Amino acid sequence: MARPWYRQLYFWVLTAIAAGIATGWLWPAAGVALEPVGTTFVAAIKMLITPIVFLTIVAGIGGVDSLRRVGRVGVKALVYFQAGTLVALLVGLAAVNAFRPGEGVHAHPGQLRLSGSAAQYAQSGQEQSWWHFLTDIVPTSAVGAFAEGNILQVIFFAALFGVALKAVGPVGRPIVEGVNRLSAVVFKILHYIMLAAPVGAFGAMAFTIGKYGISTLTSLGQLIALFYGTSLFFVLVILGGVTALLKVNIFRLLRYLREEFLIVLGTSSSESVLPRLMAKLEGLGIRREIVGLTVPTGYSFNLDGSSIYLSLAAVYIAQATDTPLTVAQQLGLLAVMLLTSKGSGGVTGAGFIALAATLSTVGTLPAAGIMLIFGIDKFMSECRALTNLAGNSVASLVVARWERVLDTARVNRVLRTRTPEPEAPAQPALANA
Repeated sequence: MARPWYRQLYFWVLTAIAAGIATGWLWPAAGVALEPVGTTFVAAIKMLITPIVFLTIVAGIGGVDSLRRVGRVGVKALVYFQAGTLVALLVGLAAVNAFRPGEGVHAHPGQLRLSGSAAQYAQSGQEQSWWHFLTDIVPTSAVGAFAEGNILQVIFFAALFGVALKAVGPVGRPIVEGVNRLSAVVFKILHYIMLAAPVGAFGAMAFTIGKYGISTLTSLGQLIALFYGTSLFFVLVILGGVTALLKVNIFRLLRYLREEFLIVLGTSSSESVLPRLMAKLEGLGIRREIVGLTVPTGYSFNLDGSSIYLSLAAVYIAQATDTPLTVAQQLGLLAVMLLTSKGSGGVTGAGFIALAATLSTVGTLPAAGIMLIFGIDKFMSECRALTNLAGNSVASLVVARWERVLDTARVNRVLRTRTPEPEAPAQPALANA
């Protein structure tokens, strides 16, 4: 029997977000003082992310019937990620050129000065090479990758470990069984931590409103509204079109993941729901090796919300500083953003770092222009995280369908009942596996 609505996690998270907004607005000092509440909750979740990613990937690869399939899943995921990023960038470029929110600002580049956190993010962006996500994928220490929470490096090590485990045959089977049992324990710990989600969302939202103020939302309201509207269009129309081809209703999928979306809204971090998202997608019947490879990798390579933000912000800065950009220059900007948008998921100030890296690489736009949007970046980070979450959810469905192992009937059954089915039925081996 389903629990009543007032005992559901989403209700308490939504209530906590509303209470956090009121607290930060009416008592800003108290809201700012609540920062440790939100950051502690996110830290508790991040504590489990790398172990869960490692265990899920190793169990997925160790349980698959063919290593060739693992490689094929990885390649298909990366192809889809690149296509999704390109579409997101194009949607952002089309929106900012159509509505032109930066016109009339007339900010002189010589009067813009980088300071505070913005200067640190800009410095990190200028030092970041376009190929950094390739060179940084190999950790100098396997333990260090876990300690630093570097998801991309953990994925690399887990994939190697899983392949080696599969290659040793019967010797590795007890380890695979142990990994599955350890996963159950770690997910139980996650369940305990998630009971504090409303408290974490309250503290994070109270701090955001108390620190930056609701008035900040109105100062650049047109750009904020355009970003949220463009992201909503991308999710409902672009991603909705993709799911329609899969015969899956995007609204049911979003409703199925409503608790995850509300937690992301409250914490401004899509990482806070990564383990829950993986469990929910497996509950749809998507195979573990697909979820284990697609979702964690997507957190670095499939950042649809961040891509929309990059294209909007870069052209907004050009418009606001009266810097003309031809169609050819905007397409060149897009090519650079295809690279700078990768590999920065989960890094504090990742959006600003990627934007600064783009501006410094292109050279035609003033890097100090990021100061024009620094004040509202915190309010845009929620939308980036929400869109990234939606994009990675759809990506898992696409890759499963591409692999011809998506049980659409089961997916729709779970979405209708909103009750995950943790044990997926055995899938027949593919003829070309």
